[in-house]
Amino acid sequence: MILDGFPRTTVQAQKLDEILEKDNQKVTHAVELKLDEGLLIERISGRRVHPASGRSYHVKFNPPKVAGKDDITGEDLIQRKDDNEEALKSRMKAYNTQTVPILDYYKKKGILSIVKADQTIDKVWTDIAGTFTR
Repeated sequence: MILDGFPRTTVQAQKLDEILEKDNQKVTHAVELKLDEGLLIERISGRRVHPASGRSYHVKFNPPKVAGKDDITGEDLIQRKDDNEEALKSRMKAYNTQTVPILDYYKKKGILSIVKADQTIDKVWTDIAGTFTR
Protein backbone atom coordinates (compact mmCIF):
# COMPACT_ATOMS: atom_id res chain seq x y z
CA MET A 1 0.00 0.00 0.00
CA ILE A 2 1.26 3.48 -0.85
CA LEU A 3 0.05 6.50 1.09
CA ASP A 4 0.51 9.92 -0.55
CA GLY A 5 0.20 12.98 1.67
CA PHE A 6 -0.54 10.99 4.82
CA PRO A 7 0.48 11.06 7.57
CA ARG A 8 1.00 14.82 7.77
CA THR A 9 2.00 15.08 11.43
CA THR A 10 4.14 13.02 13.79
CA VAL A 11 1.06 12.23 15.90
CA GLN A 12 -0.66 10.83 12.79
CA ALA A 13 2.46 8.79 12.00
CA GLN A 14 2.51 7.36 15.52
CA LYS A 15 -1.22 6.51 15.38
CA LEU A 16 -0.75 4.87 11.98
CA ASP A 17 2.03 2.72 13.46
CA GLU A 18 -0.28 1.68 16.31
CA ILE A 19 -3.09 0.71 13.93
CA LEU A 20 -0.79 -1.23 11.62
CA GLU A 21 0.89 -2.99 14.54
CA LYS A 22 -2.45 -4.57 15.50
CA ASP A 23 -2.35 -6.40 12.15
CA ASN A 24 1.37 -7.19 12.41
CA GLN A 25 2.12 -4.63 9.70
CA LYS A 26 4.31 -1.55 9.62
CA VAL A 27 5.41 1.34 7.47
CA THR A 28 8.47 0.07 5.63
CA HIS A 29 9.46 3.08 3.51
CA ALA A 30 9.05 6.84 3.63
CA VAL A 31 10.11 9.04 0.73
CA GLU A 32 10.69 12.77 0.76
CA LEU A 33 10.68 14.49 -2.61
CA LYS A 34 13.20 17.31 -2.20
CA LEU A 35 12.75 20.39 -4.38
CA ASP A 36 13.88 24.02 -4.26
CA GLU A 37 10.95 26.25 -3.27
CA GLY A 38 11.39 28.49 -6.33
CA LEU A 39 11.10 25.52 -8.68
CA LEU A 40 8.17 24.21 -6.67
CA ILE A 41 6.37 27.53 -7.17
CA GLU A 42 7.05 27.37 -10.92
CA ARG A 43 5.75 23.80 -11.13
CA ILE A 44 2.63 24.42 -9.08
CA SER A 45 1.66 27.71 -10.70
CA GLY A 46 2.00 26.20 -14.19
CA ARG A 47 -0.13 23.15 -13.46
CA ARG A 48 -3.39 22.76 -15.39
CA VAL A 49 -5.98 20.06 -14.83
CA HIS A 50 -8.81 18.48 -16.79
CA PRO A 51 -11.50 18.41 -14.07
CA ALA A 52 -13.52 15.48 -15.39
CA SER A 53 -10.61 13.04 -15.69
CA GLY A 54 -7.97 14.48 -13.37
CA ARG A 55 -5.40 14.50 -16.20
CA SER A 56 -2.65 16.95 -15.33
CA TYR A 57 -0.58 19.14 -17.60
CA HIS A 58 2.00 21.87 -17.15
CA VAL A 59 2.30 24.95 -19.33
CA LYS A 60 6.09 24.52 -19.55
CA PHE A 61 7.08 20.99 -18.56
CA ASN A 62 4.15 18.95 -19.96
CA PRO A 63 2.01 21.21 -22.13
CA PRO A 64 -1.15 20.01 -23.83
CA LYS A 65 -1.11 19.76 -27.63
CA VAL A 66 -3.43 22.78 -27.79
CA ALA A 67 -2.90 25.42 -25.10
CA GLY A 68 -5.62 25.31 -22.46
CA LYS A 69 -7.31 22.18 -23.88
CA ASP A 70 -7.30 18.55 -22.78
CA ASP A 71 -5.49 16.32 -25.27
CA ILE A 72 -8.20 13.63 -25.21
CA THR A 73 -11.48 15.55 -25.07
CA GLY A 74 -10.52 19.03 -26.21
CA GLU A 75 -12.30 20.40 -23.14
CA ASP A 76 -10.97 23.37 -21.20
CA LEU A 77 -8.25 22.87 -18.62
CA ILE A 78 -8.41 24.73 -15.34
CA GLN A 79 -5.91 26.09 -12.88
CA ARG A 80 -6.95 25.06 -9.39
CA LYS A 81 -7.44 28.10 -7.18
CA ASP A 82 -4.81 26.83 -4.73
CA ASP A 83 -2.19 26.41 -7.49
CA ASN A 84 -0.66 29.83 -7.01
CA GLU A 85 2.32 31.30 -5.20
CA GLU A 86 0.35 32.75 -2.27
CA ALA A 87 -1.47 29.49 -1.53
CA LEU A 88 1.74 27.52 -1.94
CA LYS A 89 3.59 29.69 0.57
CA SER A 90 0.81 29.05 3.07
CA ARG A 91 0.98 25.31 2.39
CA MET A 92 4.77 25.37 2.73
CA LYS A 93 4.49 27.07 6.11
CA ALA A 94 2.16 24.30 7.30
CA TYR A 95 4.46 21.67 5.75
CA ASN A 96 7.53 23.09 7.52
CA THR A 97 5.86 23.27 10.93
CA GLN A 98 3.69 20.14 10.87
CA THR A 99 5.13 17.69 8.35
CA VAL A 100 8.90 18.19 8.42
CA PRO A 101 9.12 16.63 11.92
CA ILE A 102 7.90 13.35 10.37
CA LEU A 103 11.14 13.19 8.43
CA ASP A 104 13.12 12.86 11.65
CA TYR A 105 10.59 10.33 12.97
CA TYR A 106 11.07 8.07 9.92
CA LYS A 107 14.82 8.76 9.74
CA LYS A 108 15.19 7.43 13.29
CA LYS A 109 13.33 4.30 12.18
CA GLY A 110 15.81 3.93 9.31
CA ILE A 111 13.15 3.97 6.58
CA LEU A 112 13.47 7.50 5.15
CA SER A 113 14.76 8.01 1.63
CA ILE A 114 15.23 11.42 0.03
CA VAL A 115 14.72 11.78 -3.71
CA LYS A 116 15.80 14.88 -5.60
CA ALA A 117 12.67 16.01 -7.45
CA ASP A 118 14.42 18.53 -9.69
CA GLN A 119 15.26 15.83 -12.22
CA THR A 120 13.32 14.45 -15.18
CA ILE A 121 10.07 12.64 -14.43
CA ASP A 122 11.64 9.34 -15.50
CA LYS A 123 14.67 9.84 -13.24
CA VAL A 124 12.53 10.81 -10.24
CA TRP A 125 10.35 7.74 -10.80
CA THR A 126 13.43 5.50 -11.11
CA ASP A 127 14.85 6.94 -7.90
CA ILE A 128 11.54 6.47 -6.06
CA ALA A 129 11.26 2.87 -7.28
CA GLY A 130 14.85 2.31 -6.19
CA THR A 131 14.01 3.20 -2.61
CA PHE A 132 11.84 0.09 -2.41
CA THR A 133 14.72 -2.25 -3.18
CA ARG A 134 16.84 -1.07 -0.27
